Amino acid sequence: MSRAGSVPVGGGWQHADMTMQPLDVSWLCGEYGWECYSFIYVRTTPEQVVARLGGRWEDLTPGPFPGDPDHYPGHGDPLGVTSIGDWTFVFDPDWLGTRKEVITKLSEGTRLVSQAALGVKDLDYFYWCEDGEIRFACGDEDDYFEETPAELVDTMAEIYRLYPSFPSFYRGPAFLLVEHLTGIRATEQLLKGSTLMWGVVPEQAKP
Repeated sequence: MSRAGSVPVGGGWQHADMTMQPLDVSWLCGEYGWECYSFIYVRTTPEQVVARLGGRWEDLTPGPFPGDPDHYPGHGDPLGVTSIGDWTFVFDPDWLGTRKEVITKLSEGTRLVSQAALGVKDLDYFYWCEDGEIRFACGDEDDYFEETPAELVDTMAEIYRLYPSFPSFYRGPAFLLVEHLTGIRATEQLLKGSTLMWGVVPEQAKP
């Protein structure tokens, strides 16, 4: 659980007004590059998130983030949920974070940010939702929104100043935008050091 006004950085904590710094995501792009993931961040409790997905909190069981690709869950396997400060982090080994009907429902009355990627196919998606509406999205196919909202123009300029080669969003920029919108710096140490509650929920099983 985070301390008020702080966000996780590496193994420690730093205030959210810190200068933006690139994040090492080589572990996701490398050893996990063949695996699909959705990372969903919702500013509410884990119990509320699970309920909105149609599940029951008491049916979930604790366990770690997959420590290596050999233990990585596949399509239809349980998702993981944990709290990070005032936010809930959801890890799904599929495309749950790209399903608009799901993320808009989860964002009702609050904020949601989701990122999803499959590195081996160079596919990635990003969504920012506020109170049931998508405010910003980028990704492949028809999910790409060309216009950046005014609230993010300066932030995106700073992110691409830090990434002048304009890499795919999942290779770094998405994580900095997550940090800007949530205050969460999703490092390898933070995710692999967290205990998640795991289970299959009805929304997860839908196509």
